[in-house]
Amino acid sequence: MMLWIDQIEFFILNSLQVVFDQFGWWGVLGMMAFENLTNLTPSEVVLGFAGWMLIEAHDLPFITIFKGGLFAGLGSLIGASGAYWISRLGGRPLIDRMARWVRLDPKHITRAEAQFQRFGNSVVFFGRMVPGVRTLISFPAGLAKMSYLKFVLATFAGAYFWCTLLLGAGFFLGKEWEILSAVMKQYAPYILALAVLIFIVYIFVQNRKRSLTIKRQAFSEEYNK
Repeated sequence: MMLWIDQIEFFILNSLQVVFDQFGWWGVLGMMAFENLTNLTPSEVVLGFAGWMLIEAHDLPFITIFKGGLFAGLGSLIGASGAYWISRLGGRPLIDRMARWVRLDPKHITRAEAQFQRFGNSVVFFGRMVPGVRTLISFPAGLAKMSYLKFVLATFAGAYFWCTLLLGAGFFLGKEWEILSAVMKQYAPYILALAVLIFIVYIFVQNRKRSLTIKRQAFSEEYNK
């Protein structure tokens, strides 16, 4: 297992290093746009390593994270705008078709819609700082036909704050990566075992709920005869 983890770690680090070496902050912008449109590239990983590889490793001053935040925030806005206009122009049917090709769960989008209806436009700003909500909140904003200008302002402000925070974390923790990596590898078997256990319990609970629902429906039909 340790060899497997080492290979994954090498692949991630090497891939990010290639992107950062070739494109610099423009690479960060592109990956953030892609993440906010598809939910496929976790910003925590991209920006955490960007703060290390593009700033700390080059002995650049801490203030550089605020410049990096502009690129990351702009990339987030571009991707989020794509999701916004897909929703606004295509409606829920287009979102559901899109979900088949990217990592979007229609149930999660429905929850994001409920949050948007409950909290209004403010959730677009605060949602940019909440993992799991950050890349989904653009869809209900588009469905609700929120003012695009307000969407742009709220999205960029929230994304800039979040991205700068992650870049700062990478700046301070990147030099400790070897220590963090060793700790994660030490506990990886236990984490993996826990993840498998949680997955098994989740499947059991879902099957149990489905079985109970079928029984209730059958009882209701029999009772109404």
